[in-house]
Amino acid sequence: MQHYGVAPRRRTVTVDVGGVKIGSAHPVVVQSMTNTDTADVQATVAQIKQLADAGSEIVRITVNNDEAAQAVPAIVRKLRADGYTTPIVGDFHYNGHLLLTRYPECAEALDKYRINPGNVGTKRQDENFRTIIEQAIKYGKPVRIGVNWGSLDQQLLTEMMDENARSADPQPARTVMILAMIESALRSARFAEECGLGHDRIVISAKVSAVQDLVEVYQRLAKECDYPLHLGLTEAGMGMKGIVASTAGLAILLQQGIGDTIRVSLTPSPGGDRTEEVQIAQQILQSLGLRSFMPQVTSCPGCGRTTSTYFQELADRVQQYLREQMPVWRTAYPGVEDLHVAVMGCVVNGPGESKHADIGISLPGTFEEPVAPVFVDGALYTTLRGDHIFEEFKQILDEYVARRYGGAGSARPTPSDDRQPARAE
Repeated sequence: MQHYGVAPRRRTVTVDVGGVKIGSAHPVVVQSMTNTDTADVQATVAQIKQLADAGSEIVRITVNNDEAAQAVPAIVRKLRADGYTTPIVGDFHYNGHLLLTRYPECAEALDKYRINPGNVGTKRQDENFRTIIEQAIKYGKPVRIGVNWGSLDQQLLTEMMDENARSADPQPARTVMILAMIESALRSARFAEECGLGHDRIVISAKVSAVQDLVEVYQRLAKECDYPLHLGLTEAGMGMKGIVASTAGLAILLQQGIGDTIRVSLTPSPGGDRTEEVQIAQQILQSLGLRSFMPQVTSCPGCGRTTSTYFQELADRVQQYLREQMPVWRTAYPGVEDLHVAVMGCVVNGPGESKHADIGISLPGTFEEPVAPVFVDGALYTTLRGDHIFEEFKQILDEYVARRYGGAGSARPTPSDDRQPARAE
């Protein structure tokens, strides 16, 4: 589906990852990665569940040693027994060829293997890479060939740098690095196919840590192949920096129709919520109009007309209520994720924004006694007053959701006797 203002998706083959389809014929997929010790089955299962509940459609786990590889089958069995169907991807570096052959139950339990061609062993790289591909073929698994600028194949990079230096018109070192990343990814994909892996079993990523580098490497890569592309800044950073940088880079590419699965790789604060990166990835897609995950709340930033914090508190409570209700609403009310709610602070833009939303409430700005007109489907529905505005608005919201998305008829609720439509004040 093409969305207004967004370029048509770059055409790709479809790759099936444990039942989740990645490619241009399907919605952009959100994924995440655990940061637990994979050998700790209980902790890893718990975090995968948290990520899946938050909306991560694929979850990657580190498989870096014997203990981690031995834990993978137990992790997957526990998830499936508890009703979680989320595909699990094994992230391999340096010793993946050894672990996959040494622990066949691990190789079989995973839904996809992630290979970094820059570090599949310090010697016999092609042989080690071939071994991983042979395991993927044996167990019917797709692979992601994930090139990272920080662990780029140094032999390839040196060859291309030397060739560039001998050129009559040498390119900047940055350009050579980007070209080397693309060559590494495509050369590895061709080799995987020569080994017998299907063309529709390969996803490619080429991750860097700077926004402009990310945009250029994927723009170039998108022209060179029809493999699905996994987008994301690597080492995006913490907090605001990581969020803004990831959003800037991903939004540019997605707007151009490039990208089939994404991850926002945030550095979590100590004890921070790992699911934040999932929520941000979802919000990027929803803000671009590419997918809907939960009802959106429009609220104003506040100004000198809204010196009371009441509307800020109301907006926060409404947002939190929507998030709390979504696990139930998503099942009971298909399509509710497209709901648009407005919580506005004053009369300048408040009534207008509320009319444009499916359901909205507008406060009068600085006040001593709250008076709030409520709009439903663009028409004034009622005016709320007093100390229970949130509770009454929540009831109206519940009625609206049930009627519009529950198949009960008209979306517009009928006012009760003690809540008759009133003139906005």
